[in-house]
Amino acid sequence: MNTRRCFYRGGLAIALALLLSACASVPRSESVNTLDQLLNDPVLEGSLVSLTVRDADTGASLYQRNGMTRLLPASGLKLLTTAAAMEVLGAEFGFSTQVLTAGQLKGDRLDGDLYLRGSGDPSIQAEDYQRLAADLAALGIKRVRGNVLIDDTAFDSVRLGVDWANDDESAAYAAQISALSLSPDSDFDAGTVIVTARATVEGDPVVVNIHPANTIMTVTNSVTIGAANTLRVSREHGSNRLLVSGTLPAGTAARKWVSVWEPTRLVADVFHRALIAQGIKVDGRTVIGVTTPSGARPLAAHDSLPLAQLLTPLLKLSNNNMTEVLLKTMGRSTGNVGTAESGIAVVNSFLQRHGLQGSAIVQVDGSGLSRRNLISTQSLTDLLLRVRHQPWFDYWYAALPIAGNPERMLGGTLRNRLRGTFAQDNLHAKTGTMTAVSSLSGYLRSVEGRALVFAMISNNYLAEGAAVKSLEDKVAVALTQWSD
Repeated sequence: MNTRRCFYRGGLAIALALLLSACASVPRSESVNTLDQLLNDPVLEGSLVSLTVRDADTGASLYQRNGMTRLLPASGLKLLTTAAAMEVLGAEFGFSTQVLTAGQLKGDRLDGDLYLRGSGDPSIQAEDYQRLAADLAALGIKRVRGNVLIDDTAFDSVRLGVDWANDDESAAYAAQISALSLSPDSDFDAGTVIVTARATVEGDPVVVNIHPANTIMTVTNSVTIGAANTLRVSREHGSNRLLVSGTLPAGTAARKWVSVWEPTRLVADVFHRALIAQGIKVDGRTVIGVTTPSGARPLAAHDSLPLAQLLTPLLKLSNNNMTEVLLKTMGRSTGNVGTAESGIAVVNSFLQRHGLQGSAIVQVDGSGLSRRNLISTQSLTDLLLRVRHQPWFDYWYAALPIAGNPERMLGGTLRNRLRGTFAQDNLHAKTGTMTAVSSLSGYLRSVEGRALVFAMISNNYLAEGAAVKSLEDKVAVALTQWSD
């Protein structure tokens, strides 16, 4: 399917419709009545729900309830950050991690300091740092007569987003943000490690391992063999001491992801171990937070995949850390200031360039994890309509989760939803989930062939989150049956 042809119809009509849509009359069709009934479901009793539905070709408003009300979007905010990143940074943008020196190479000896400089790559892994060390060994270096200086100054030292919950601190989805980090897996969960517990036979201790191996993290292991898997892993505040507890059945293993306190320290440790493994001796110390001098020359480098490809795990799996990295990267690329505030200013400029009211949106982070973010479903659908005209739209659209598609990197967070309905392999949308917050925003086509955009946000409900997700699915199915 040519997505651009499906969702693009020309400039003048949609610009006019965007101006008039807020006051357009709403037809009282069977479809409108169906949506009214769905949004009156008791599961939403006492909550606040907003839904805006628009014609994708004209921008005309087809349905709206509380469409101008600003609500918490959770990960629906990633739509703004990633769209801005695609335009500002470009589809071919990539991150580079470099090893540099201002010293002199004399035989197998480097007289001078070695710098490891990051630019925020959330996809780099321990194996890539090992390859950087191997590249140094390939240059014949066996000794560094100086220090190893770790340069994470591309970003500020603020590791968490504004108003992130303190009880999320050790959770992988709240991993700290650094210009030098590493991911333990191909999902690019930067700033985390994988903790694996293995139970062998009754009477033997449960073995706990950390990947990647490092010396900065310690484990207090109280796991025992039991009938059920109740493995729990947490990290003590302000430290890298992991508390691993619970039970595991004999002969089984289980894994948990946990965030790292100060990701740059983990990188420094992993890189130092990689140098040792390559037979490279360092005479000096390892120092974090040092800016690389302008005259330093590169000795080795690792480059990431382009942004167009990094978008897939980011949006499919709703990766918070990757989104926060993009926000700070936009700030640094335009104003040479790698802060969230600078990145948000870039997003706001992006919105203004496309005729959207940035002043009507409250954004304090990139991922939507903060409960200070506020946006209306009207603004979300404005964005969904506007970006269809951009040259990078096909990449962005393809990176959105696809309803009911069982392939993890196609269906993403929607892979287990809406199977066996007309929305399966039709709906491309971004999900959002926090306690008492759920959102779904994206594109679909009705059985009659009408292209639609919509956004739904629910806040402050007391029902189980699964019940609200089920209601969102019913709304999506109803939209596939749309008729005036």
